Amino acid sequence: MNPDVYDNLRKGINWSCLVQIWTFLRKSTGFEFDFYPYPLLLLSIFGGEHGEQSLQTLVLPRRLLNASKMSLPISRFSMRPILRILFVLLPLLLTLILFSPPAPFSSKAPQPDSTESNSKSKTMIWDARRIIDWRPCKWWSSGDITALPAKSNGYIRVDCYGGLNQMRRDLCDGVGIARLLNATLVLPKFEVAAYWNESSGFADVFDVDYFIQQLEGFVEVTKELPPEIASKEPFRVDCSKRKGPFDYVESILPFLLKHHFIAITPAMSQRRDRYPLYVKAALCQACYNALRLTRSLESKSVELLNILPKPFLSLHLRFEPDMVAYSQCQYSGLSFSSMAAIDAARGDRKPWSGEAAQAWRNRGKCPLTPEETAFILRALGIPTNTTIYLAAGDGLLEIEGLTSVYTNVYTKSSLLSTEDFELMHGNTKAALDYYVSVNSDAYIATYFGNMDKMVAAMRAVKGLFRTLFLSRRAFAEYTSMGLKGEELMKAMWKTHRADFVLGRGSALPDCFCEFSL
Repeated sequence: MNPDVYDNLRKGINWSCLVQIWTFLRKSTGFEFDFYPYPLLLLSIFGGEHGEQSLQTLVLPRRLLNASKMSLPISRFSMRPILRILFVLLPLLLTLILFSPPAPFSSKAPQPDSTESNSKSKTMIWDARRIIDWRPCKWWSSGDITALPAKSNGYIRVDCYGGLNQMRRDLCDGVGIARLLNATLVLPKFEVAAYWNESSGFADVFDVDYFIQQLEGFVEVTKELPPEIASKEPFRVDCSKRKGPFDYVESILPFLLKHHFIAITPAMSQRRDRYPLYVKAALCQACYNALRLTRSLESKSVELLNILPKPFLSLHLRFEPDMVAYSQCQYSGLSFSSMAAIDAARGDRKPWSGEAAQAWRNRGKCPLTPEETAFILRALGIPTNTTIYLAAGDGLLEIEGLTSVYTNVYTKSSLLSTEDFELMHGNTKAALDYYVSVNSDAYIATYFGNMDKMVAAMRAVKGLFRTLFLSRRAFAEYTSMGLKGEELMKAMWKTHRADFVLGRGSALPDCFCEFSL
């Protein structure tokens, strides 16, 4: 007999119920015989080799134990009544075993539902079983691309502004536009901005030769312009402020055909889903296969990655003065120095007040503080001894709210030598954060900005799905309802578990397709 079934029988059977069943069988079958030997016979059938020791273990009533000493007069048996009894009794016994209350310390006892666990549970958010992943679409990853036209319509240079990841986004769009307009792509121009402490160009961050090689067949790229074109300044077309559907063929192609060399800043809200597949394939190839860091910068990134204790979580935390000022949100409980830094960055942008301020916060517009971030991480079951790499810009405010709870926090400046760190500009620092975050064991962001979208997508390309975006909206709504402590933790757990299981926000939809697990 299977030991597990025997254990259930030994631990779980309600013997008073069994006696009542047996009495019912005697009356219904009309089989009159000494009462107690039949349960013992059944136990010997089910218990097999356990024999009388099984009866002692089950602690039967004394009269049953006495009955076990009795000899069963086989001559008084007939097979028909025994078969009738077994035919009726076996299903009843199975039902009794299955539905009897388990023993208090039985391994079959009900366990707490891990999906409803709070921060005191050892269950982490990553233990939830995902049912949806986002993976590169076959029309892009298969390599089956439409051949380039024999003749180009001219040259396009993409002018990129902002932080590194915003410029990456513009460059990806620019590659798609060049393919759409059948233009030859000139190496992009990265903005030189004192605000970003920036002086590095495209070639200072990315491997140019690799970029050209990976885009072969998708779009034509050139390092140098023909002499008759190089002597001219490009005709500038700024599409960045245009909103809604925007037709590049209708609006931009005439300028390209007329001037043969244009510089373009892509529209921020362009509907890429309207592109032909061969255009989207060029865009996706540029974003996720063609942009490799320069050898020296990648070497520094690998060095940083190797220094970090494993496993580690990369946390992209945004609570810089300009970020908070731009959000127009008000915060209570911040230090005097933090409030002064925020006020200095506000300029004419005044914060919301009254009911409008709460409505704005409930829309998820307000950055999470480091203290709020630590609270949510605990709600998600992230242990407080977790190694965290803080992917953040300079001047992060109120960082003690995180480090007082999570003590194993590392930054670029704490891991690199002072000389290495001081020689880096804004783009190269951002490139380090990007590389480490893409290759981390898990990635959590408190925002859903350009870096977060790029990192999540690249992690999906690499098959790394421990990626999550903290919900500012949910945190604001629950706190406005008065939830706090354990109740708030449970609410945040449920919200983020649903996001993780369904893969929400884990990749850019332009290049990735939903995959059911």
